[in-house]
Amino acid sequence: MTTKQTIKGNLKTVDWRPDPGVSVFPSAPPPEYEASDKDIELFDRNGVVLQRSVFKSWVNILQRGLDKNLSHPNNYAFPCESVKEGQPGRFFDSYCNWHRIQEYRDYIFKSCAASMAGQFMRAASAQLFHEHVFCKEPGTQAPTPWHHDLPYYSVDGFQTVSIYIALDTIPEKTAIRFVRGSHKWDELFFPRHFLDGSSYKHSDPTLRLAPNVEEERGKYDVLVWALEPGDAVLFDFRTLHGTTGATNSNRRRAFSTRWLGDDITYYERIGETSPPINLTNVQSGDRLPEDYFPVLWRRNTE
Repeated sequence: MTTKQTIKGNLKTVDWRPDPGVSVFPSAPPPEYEASDKDIELFDRNGVVLQRSVFKSWVNILQRGLDKNLSHPNNYAFPCESVKEGQPGRFFDSYCNWHRIQEYRDYIFKSCAASMAGQFMRAASAQLFHEHVFCKEPGTQAPTPWHHDLPYYSVDGFQTVSIYIALDTIPEKTAIRFVRGSHKWDELFFPRHFLDGSSYKHSDPTLRLAPNVEEERGKYDVLVWALEPGDAVLFDFRTLHGTTGATNSNRRRAFSTRWLGDDITYYERIGETSPPINLTNVQSGDRLPEDYFPVLWRRNTE
């Protein structure tokens, strides 16, 4: 049995980077996704858009991959447990394991996710940043604190998208919620620990405390959808999102991939980041190296 370790920040287990000799490029181009102009415009305007049933055929495959992550978390990068001792349930997440778990790799290389990402970012290419998996077990009451993703990451720019896939039926009361248009606020908020909702402690003067959306719901236009397995929610790295503390009556698993467009470059942030890139040959303003962050889709201009 694996001992649950509840900590704040990144738990060091294995190196997040692909092992030497591991191929980070697919053997064939990924299939194309046909995104509608209407949905791309919705994503631009709202910072989030729903695509129903797109990845239904990948659900069982990704569930098998996540089972490996859950069963032996310390064999993989950045396992995190975010339910305090004595509280019910389990809230697990882990990321940067696409090159270690074949099911994750197959989805990333062989599904239409890269094409979907590139089109919704209106980019000429889609570069994989990483994958991130989540599992809340039945009985879990731990909320996902309201946050947006960009301040967690050592990147900067505007062409970004996360593709979040439901792997279980997720009722509206426990589904992820988004503040419509918050990607255009021109504000960045301190990253927050999932364990207790506290803000990361560092002295970046460009960041401020995230608003308490649950206590001030009347001030915000919140979007939320009940989800079925294979549904995908796409959202910008700047879009504010979180969940309530409603009890999960069933298992709630999800698989996210994070994608970067043409204008995204490395940015040296103050404080801990996800992942802690620490590459000596990468400086602020540089593109991320493709041997760690592969470009998996390029727009056909012919």
